Amino acid sequence: MNQINPKKLLNSKWTAVAPQNKEKHFLITKMKFDEEGEVIHCELEAVMTKRSESIDWNMLKNSDNWLLGWK
Repeated sequence: MNQINPKKLLNSKWTAVAPQNKEKHFLITKMKFDEEGEVIHCELEAVMTKRSESIDWNMLKNSDNWLLGWK
C-alpha cells in the first residue's frame, strides 16, 4: 500500500504496474480540493501520449496497480 499525502500529490510521478496502450509513466496534473481540504478532483496524464483522465486518487494507494515514481 502506497502512503499518499493528498496535498503533495500535484505533479507527482506514477508508474502503472500493468501498462495499457504503451502508457506506463504518468503525472498528476490537476487537483481540486473542497472547503474542508478533501480531494474532489484528480487528473492523471500519460507522459508519452499526453492523454488525460480523471482518477479517484485513492486508487493510487493500491501498490498492485501503481508505483510511486517512475520505475
